[in-house]
Amino acid sequence: MNNSQFLVILKKSFDAYLQTGARSNKKLSILHGAISEDLQKRLNDNHYSVYSLGYGIGKEHKINGRYVNKTTITENNTPVAGIAVKYVMSNYSQNSNNYFENMLGETANIRCAKIPYFQIFIISDKSPYFDKNGGIAKWETITEHNLNKYIKLSNDNIDNYLHTPNKTLVFIIHIEDKIDITQIPNKVEYENHYLHNDFDMTISRLKFDFGATIIYNDYDKFIDKVTYTIKSL
Repeated sequence: MNNSQFLVILKKSFDAYLQTGARSNKKLSILHGAISEDLQKRLNDNHYSVYSLGYGIGKEHKINGRYVNKTTITENNTPVAGIAVKYVMSNYSQNSNNYFENMLGETANIRCAKIPYFQIFIISDKSPYFDKNGGIAKWETITEHNLNKYIKLSNDNIDNYLHTPNKTLVFIIHIEDKIDITQIPNKVEYENHYLHNDFDMTISRLKFDFGATIIYNDYDKFIDKVTYTIKSL
């Protein structure tokens, strides 16, 4: 799966979110399933099995004594790596610290068991911030300030810091729209707009200075690194 194909999957996942809501795992099932299928093909070895939502038996595999929402890779039924995926649709500033801290804790938990762990973080360069009544209070635009934590993380030495994923994919999308979306007043009209109007989803043109542990806007390169690491164990 190349970047263009990955964008198609992200658009399908976004559509599922609009149709089923934030609490449904439908959007995750589509995304995890596609990544898992791609990884299984790249590993190309019957000794490896990939477990996730939307692929195979449709369940994650136990790793390091707990279940978390991620893809797990096993070799001869022994966990050898894990991948976590976060696709943020709205209200990023409200939850950004929780997202990041959970990622660090989860990664340290797995890597302490000497199991490589990878993260995928996906977000739009402009997304709505919904208030408690479903109104759009503001539109959030991704800036270097928003991603400062990830920029610092990207320069960590993974051998010294077990909370740092072996590799992280930061993938920022841009939704091409024919109208000024900032005029949409609430969640209902936001969902109806994207469910009933065609739109293009592309890779954002935003530039950031990430270090070696983060791969930016290149799914194909990231999943190649994951495959290489697993096969090198």
